[in-house]
Amino acid sequence: MVIKLKEDSRRKFIWSEISYLSKWWDTIDIQKKDAVKSLLENGQLEIVTGGWVMPDEAAAHYFAIIDQLIEGHQWLEKNLGVKPRSGWAIDPFGHSPTMAYLLKRAGFSHMLIQRVHYAVKKHFALHKTLEFFWRQNWDLGSITDIFCHMMPFYSYDIPHTCGPDPKICCQFDFKRLPGGRFGCPWGVPPETINLGNVQNRAEMLLDQYRKKSKLFRTTVLLAPLGDDFRYVERTEWDHQFKNYQMLFDYMNSQPRYNVKIQFGTLSDYFDALDKEDATSRMNSQSLFPVLSGDFFTYADRDDHYWSGYFTSRPFYKRMDRILESHLRAAEILYYFALKQAQKYKISAFLSSSSYTALTEARRNVGLFQHHDAITGTAKDWVVVDYGTRLFHSLMNLKKIIGSSTLLLLLKDKHSYESYSFDTLLEMDLKQKSQGSLPQKNIIKLSAEPRYLVVYNPSEQERTSLVSVCVSSPTVKVSSASGKPVKIQMSAVWNTATTISQTAYEISFLAQMPPLGLQVYTLLESSSSYPHVAEYVLYNGNIENKGIFNVKNMKNAEEITLENSFIKLQFGQSGLMEEMINKEDGEPHKVKVQFSWYGTTSKKDKSGAYLFLPDGEAKPYVYTTQPLVRVQRGRFYSDVTCFFEHVTHSVRLYNIQGIEGQSVEVSNIVDIRKEYNREIAMRISSNINSQNRFYTDLNGYQIQPRMTMNKLPLQANVYPMTTMAYIQDAQHRLTLLSAQSLGVSSLESGQIEVIMDRRLMQDDNRGLEQGVHDNKITANLFRILLEKRTVVNMEEEKKAVSYPSLLSHITSSFLNHPVFTMTEKSPVPTLQLLGEFSPLLSSLPCDIHLLNLRTIQSKVDGKQSDEAALILHRKGFDCRFSNRDTGLLCSTTQGKLQISSSLHILRKHFLNLQSPLLVNMKMHSRNILIQKLFNKFTVANLVPSSLSLMHSPPDVRNISEINLRPMEISTFRIQLR
Repeated sequence: MVIKLKEDSRRKFIWSEISYLSKWWDTIDIQKKDAVKSLLENGQLEIVTGGWVMPDEAAAHYFAIIDQLIEGHQWLEKNLGVKPRSGWAIDPFGHSPTMAYLLKRAGFSHMLIQRVHYAVKKHFALHKTLEFFWRQNWDLGSITDIFCHMMPFYSYDIPHTCGPDPKICCQFDFKRLPGGRFGCPWGVPPETINLGNVQNRAEMLLDQYRKKSKLFRTTVLLAPLGDDFRYVERTEWDHQFKNYQMLFDYMNSQPRYNVKIQFGTLSDYFDALDKEDATSRMNSQSLFPVLSGDFFTYADRDDHYWSGYFTSRPFYKRMDRILESHLRAAEILYYFALKQAQKYKISAFLSSSSYTALTEARRNVGLFQHHDAITGTAKDWVVVDYGTRLFHSLMNLKKIIGSSTLLLLLKDKHSYESYSFDTLLEMDLKQKSQGSLPQKNIIKLSAEPRYLVVYNPSEQERTSLVSVCVSSPTVKVSSASGKPVKIQMSAVWNTATTISQTAYEISFLAQMPPLGLQVYTLLESSSSYPHVAEYVLYNGNIENKGIFNVKNMKNAEEITLENSFIKLQFGQSGLMEEMINKEDGEPHKVKVQFSWYGTTSKKDKSGAYLFLPDGEAKPYVYTTQPLVRVQRGRFYSDVTCFFEHVTHSVRLYNIQGIEGQSVEVSNIVDIRKEYNREIAMRISSNINSQNRFYTDLNGYQIQPRMTMNKLPLQANVYPMTTMAYIQDAQHRLTLLSAQSLGVSSLESGQIEVIMDRRLMQDDNRGLEQGVHDNKITANLFRILLEKRTVVNMEEEKKAVSYPSLLSHITSSFLNHPVFTMTEKSPVPTLQLLGEFSPLLSSLPCDIHLLNLRTIQSKVDGKQSDEAALILHRKGFDCRFSNRDTGLLCSTTQGKLQISSSLHILRKHFLNLQSPLLVNMKMHSRNILIQKLFNKFTVANLVPSSLSLMHSPPDVRNISEINLRPMEISTFRIQLR
């Protein structure tokens, strides 16, 4: 590339993904690096998007999409000094408006997309709307508009980019010249351009360009020249550049063609376009329409909808989210610990490899957002490589969380040096390999007390249940002040019917400060009186009951579970059938069932990408009643049923506040012996949702959906990153998810989620294999039933909807569970503080702290003093009750003050306006938060673009931040 571009200054090239570029960069010498920089400077080479990868837009969570964008942009700032300005997404399988919003917030003005349903492309081409301003559906103004170019044809390869006829365009892909490795499938090969054929070939190509240009509103035309695995050898660069240059020179020399043609970068195209649009704006208005919404579900031909990949390889989709929650926790704790290490000059912490490991974890999470990674569309051995990277980083993040926690809690910070040699604080979950489920560590108790530390990763004060496994039933848990804590003791099950005689699960309620640490102690003590859970086992038998009270029964009578909010009823096979919200006492049908999809008998069958079912789902049939195990305890009760392919558990927490108001559902799925089958969980209710339902996009926003009977079943499956819901005038039923999966609502009152798929053949989209590396996979959900008030059903048809506040926080708790750490073995000299509480109080409940990400230093691979503080103000529907949530929930119309220790005592304000969602009034009180941080002072707070590329022109310390509902903003913060 460097050599070939330098040969002729008219040549241009674009590059997108930084993960790959950085690998090459690390291997080249300083002369080549300088050559690359000069190509960037003179505009021959352009970096487009510049994220760590080109991410998938269906299964990826917005936390990770932003993180990989920052990682790429930070790498570019440090190594190349360039700031990308145009987005390039030619290969994700469908496109999300979340991506448009994030690019806009990062300072981009233009973007390009390619994989859109062929019928939508045809419609857009017909109306000349392939270029449009993409606006968020919740934006009442035009602040989120970003210019978007949609490529008009089937693919991004050369046969489909010069014009409508691939047979002709293929003849202008000069890698396919006769004698090469591959030719044109349409049967006519390219010809080398010479004086004898240049006129004929130029006119042939120009005819395609003219036909293509008729689909657009301007006289500027873009024709990309590239494909997968291209420009890897010198001959190809020569063939493409030299032949095209001859064509260009000829066309430009003929005034009768009325054309000016040249190589260009993506931004060259957008600049030329802007020029033409500016002229027409002077006369009237912009040439381009405004559009809102998303581009799922993608189909490239016939009934080939790409809704399979919404679920493919679900084991890794779940692992990804676990890693994201560990990454966020590690980032926040690390920055706080770094500040204390700087203050107390703790060289063992400052010189550790933690920041290197953190950077590597960011990059491994970033890499996995690639459109062939989290999507589950990579070859088996590549999946293992991704999994190994994720697993390796998970281990490292646990260490960073442990060492940062230790430093933050030590009474004597200087004693860190003597404890930091080993992982003193060990996380309570252990995963043995990249492809296995995590298991709980068993803490070996003794009469010597040991510390147990819990970390609350949410910005709300939180009361959550903490469960750990211990080696003895005589256990005592005390708070930091020495008060005994009430516990529930539950059995640890080695199999469905065998109770471990060496391990016991203890659960207790921990009350934790926002983003803070709370310390408890554990010890073996005969004076402990835990509440022991009781068990009933249906259709099975338990011999050795140990300390537990277990009843064996033949057939299930009616099984019920209840707490102060909800009562649940279960059928004989242990599946939930009814839910009663105690607020109104009405019974609601909420029935859980499992079902199977097969694949069609036609030639084209389901694979990693495509979902091509053999008709509607068939019920999951079991000939004998499953084993059903009911557990009742002080803090939680659950019903678990054991089917051949699913272990299904429904749990109710007996807790006041958030966690008691929804039902936890966990499925351990194993379809490793199946053949061309997909397993689904269906929730049926009496909600009159008709054909409407709602799914989230990237955990960021809600997109209303409509099930259309005229379309094939697979067209009605959509991506669910964190939630899906159905509603009528009285109620809303939400399924919250801890992993991305495909979801549908094929009948009124129904939500169906596809949990795993095992497919024996390739679906001819480039993977060249089926999906048969299935793992035992844990899926985790919550079901939330809410009462709605004052609803005008006409408003339901609006293009925008929001979750309730309770739904947002429940989702946040599900995706960011509490972290538990224990002292590996008691160290008598260890002295810890009772808690670490970095904030003075909870943040307002509609503000989410997305990340507090330590920024790299400009020179070496180390950290700087600053962090990126990323805040998101959630949009929510205020027609739902926020009672009993236990949240600080006067969403502040007022001001979040951030005290500062600048030389002049100037207060910083974080001002959050109330979310005035259309036609709704918000009652909000002012909360005055004198300071945001408790242990630290804010030395600096400066606004920035989302990925830290741009600062406002009048960059200075700010005293007030305004966050609109839905807004995500980044600030450079420096704490002391």
